[in-house]
Amino acid sequence: MEREKWVRLLSLNLGIAAANIIVFSPGLIGLELGASALAAASGSTIIFLSGAGLFYGNYKLLSEPEKSIPISQISTAEGYIEALNDQRELKTFEKSIELLLDQIERLQKKNKTIREILLQIFSASEIAYKKFDAVIAEVEKIFFMNIRSVLNKLNAFDEDDYNFVRSRQEAGAFSEQFMEEKLEVYYEYIKFVNAATEDNEQILLKLDKLLLEISGLNSIESGELEQMAGMIEIDNLIKQAKYYKNSG
Repeated sequence: MEREKWVRLLSLNLGIAAANIIVFSPGLIGLELGASALAAASGSTIIFLSGAGLFYGNYKLLSEPEKSIPISQISTAEGYIEALNDQRELKTFEKSIELLLDQIERLQKKNKTIREILLQIFSASEIAYKKFDAVIAEVEKIFFMNIRSVLNKLNAFDEDDYNFVRSRQEAGAFSEQFMEEKLEVYYEYIKFVNAATEDNEQILLKLDKLLLEISGLNSIESGELEQMAGMIEIDNLIKQAKYYKNSG
């Protein structure tokens, strides 16, 4: 979104500058301010409109709020990165957000390496490669489902209220039982985010094991894929994720 805004700003400013060059350049329209009363009036009007357009256009673009994509519509790694960056103001989850961003980078790097190694063994059209690729894509889906769940929790988390409750607890404004119950709700958010972050680390660990296993291969038969220890672990992960999704 930020990049799109700067592209629009650049386009606006370059467009206004180009229009003025065309109007006042001797080799083009060549409007001269001192040539006649009409030319002077026209030139002054154009300069005024250009200045107003420049000021208002830049103000409008810089002040307009960012349009965030609904979490349910995020479908790319870049989209999840942007959504996580939008939550950086939540100091309670600052380290978790940094770790999740790092996890996305590591996931992309590992999967790229896995695919590169597989293409040294198989061609992209072979069934064995397609099986591997489908499994990796499924793992990515589970990984980003975890991040989507985290984003939903971050959106729901009221950090101002959380900090208010903690300050009231220290001041002894409410009963200890009430404060514990109130804070327990927020601790559930924190525990959930920590658990989802750890789940993604487990996924990365399984990919590391698979990467270690396939990096020593020179060849493999299609029927042997399912017997690889790394593939068995990942297959169990996928089955478990599908089970929780269907039972949830």
